[in-house]
Amino acid sequence: QVQLVESGGGLVQAGGSLRLSCAASGGSFNNYVMGWFRQAPGKEREFVTGMRRVSTSPLYADSVKGRFIISRDYLKNTVSLQMNSLKPEDTAVYYCAAGWRLGVDPGSYDYWGQGTQVTVSS
Repeated sequence: QVQLVESGGGLVQAGGSLRLSCAASGGSFNNYVMGWFRQAPGKEREFVTGMRRVSTSPLYADSVKGRFIISRDYLKNTVSLQMNSLKPEDTAVYYCAAGWRLGVDPGSYDYWGQGTQVTVSS
């Protein structure tokens, strides 16, 4: 059983940056696909980015490509999301997820964190 705990959310002005982190425990971190999703009020949970291993190319949603960067630290068992040039439409609860298959469907992931709020003011 994998436990995921996100941190780093908060309030930022448009154009600013935030870095989210997700600490994983209780499983074989090296073997999991790690992803980030987000959910805005009244909307479905949507894929942001995901990656298999450090040596592979991450997958990004078009809406964040060129602005967000996912990274993994195998020594610390963490996955991070660097968010730059933030826009008000990036406002959402951001979730870390772990699974066996890299996909954009939330059903591809088996384990989820509790989420962290990101609010971007205009």
